[in-house]
Amino acid sequence: MTDAPPPLPGVLGDIAPLLDHWGYLAVGGLLFVEDFGIPVPGETILIAASVYAGAGRLSWALVIVVAVLAAVLGDNVGYAIGRFGGHRLVDRYGTYVLLTPARVRKAEDFFKRHGGKIVTIARFVDGLRQANGIIAGMTLMPWPRFLAFNVLGAALWVGAWSTVGYFAGRHLDTLYPQIQRYELVLAGVVVAVIAFMVFRHLRRRGRAHQEDTGQQEDTGQKDTGTDG
Repeated sequence: MTDAPPPLPGVLGDIAPLLDHWGYLAVGGLLFVEDFGIPVPGETILIAASVYAGAGRLSWALVIVVAVLAAVLGDNVGYAIGRFGGHRLVDRYGTYVLLTPARVRKAEDFFKRHGGKIVTIARFVDGLRQANGIIAGMTLMPWPRFLAFNVLGAALWVGAWSTVGYFAGRHLDTLYPQIQRYELVLAGVVVAVIAFMVFRHLRRRGRAHQEDTGQQEDTGQKDTGTDG
């Protein structure tokens, strides 16, 4: 009788109970809802499930199939939301998150030029992964084209992360002591990266707000000059 593999480290261990109780349903359910904007740890549970597969607790093939199907279906729900309700929602609530109509038009123009590439690589970018279906629907990207690139992106993304997780799970007995040894260092690096990303995001929002304010002031000055 073989020894049970060690517990998963860090955040992977935090969501392990979901996998223990729900198995493939947890993988499919979280990936599905994440891909039309609901903030859940879809990518994390994919990696954790792949580690489980490598450790012999789940079938690697089934993890891949469930993950690809859930990712594609979730993005298609996002596409439907964007196509049939996206503009109304943005026009009504977009200004509250600095998503002005002008910025939406710029995003749509960019998406129309590079839509296929964006849909394919969006899965590897947090934030864009959850929104790319909605944006594709808002830009009226033809559904067959979206579906083709969406399937390609899902296959590449699931294939990459499931392979990393699977081989990590295969060597978990060797990796786990090293992970424990350097866990505080890794946590520090993660915190530093997150802090940098938050700082950069806030800085960009500040610049964007200043640009919008400047444009409004210029427009007001031109109108005043015309009236004079």
